[in-house]
Amino acid sequence: MPEPATTAAENGRRSGDKLAIKMLNDRVLVRLDNVDGERTSSGGILIPATAQISKRLAWAEVVAVGPNVRAMQVGDHVLFNPEDRYEVEVRGDDYIILRERDVHAVAASRLGEASTGLYL
Repeated sequence: MPEPATTAAENGRRSGDKLAIKMLNDRVLVRLDNVDGERTSSGGILIPATAQISKRLAWAEVVAVGPNVRAMQVGDHVLFNPEDRYEVEVRGDDYIILRERDVHAVAASRLGEASTGLYL
């Protein structure tokens, strides 16, 4: 007698297989550069996460992009408002999902000739 049919999701849960993730539309998956929230000033002073300045933008590294994203690629660094985000945990790591329109700036070595002259 044949076994009952199972869905791909059920197979993945039972066998422990990892499922691939594909971003859709204009979504961007990013990983924060400094997860603990602490930062160091240009003079070397450590500024704790509890001393966050309101409305401070954050940098993150692009991990995946949807098919309709035009201005950034995997590996780029993007500047965004931390208040406009959706957090997600994937395989024990924390990521943030953004829309392309929520990104304020892109930093990448491929942008060298068309840049404003500012460098990270």
